[in-house]
Amino acid sequence: MPPHEPATAPILNDKAHGEASAFTPENLLREARRQRGLGAGLVPALCVLDPDGDIVRHLCATGRARPDPDWACYHSTLYRFEESGRAIGIVGCAVGAPFAVLVAEQMFASGCELLISITSSGQITALRAPPYFILIDAALRDEGTSYHYLPPAAFVEAPRDLVAAVAPALTGIGEPVERGATWTTDAPYRETERAIAAARTRGILAVEMEAAGLYAFAQAHGKAVLCFAHVTNQMGQAGDFEKGEANGATTALRLVAAVATARFPI
Repeated sequence: MPPHEPATAPILNDKAHGEASAFTPENLLREARRQRGLGAGLVPALCVLDPDGDIVRHLCATGRARPDPDWACYHSTLYRFEESGRAIGIVGCAVGAPFAVLVAEQMFASGCELLISITSSGQITALRAPPYFILIDAALRDEGTSYHYLPPAAFVEAPRDLVAAVAPALTGIGEPVERGATWTTDAPYRETERAIAAARTRGILAVEMEAAGLYAFAQAHGKAVLCFAHVTNQMGQAGDFEKGEANGATTALRLVAAVATARFPI
């Protein structure tokens, strides 16, 4: 180690969590609109992140979704669709905390008021046979993005008021919805037996790739973000990764509608 080099991991060094960002999503979106000749239209108040892309593919295949012509992100396409009479925006395939938070920053800078993430996850604690959902109320921070938003800690919590408001509305969507903590990893192919066992002893229910980063962003900036894990596999056992009708999109859309009704009653 070079002399005077800190003994901590570099990702923990030189962070100033209370300091304003030098590069903001508003600046990027402004320049993207200028370069591409886009309007300054707002996204819907309710937006969805679909890391697997199955919801987006289903909506497009059934003619329910159309690209937002004013979405200025360089790295993604935002689609608009309607569910239970509400306009909703959705971005697919934003896998992992860095990409998910990048898109979330831009969604909130563009008018989003509530963001829902629904991601596939691997079972850690066997509550029942997959598939089922978990309303994630806390996430173990085993990724890098959250440390740019919050000081080091083992877990980051979901917005408690949002969880309390939405949880009672999640019955009757066609699959069980459990509630508890997940483990957010950056490296799914490095989930060792030792790490899995340690997570299980901490009461972790499933492993996924976005929630800790999204909740750290939400806490740091006072945004409304709610993450769901769709438990669809048991670490690649035979017969795994079955998500149900339309690759899970039908039930996921019922989940979105239930959250929307609870948060934005018509």
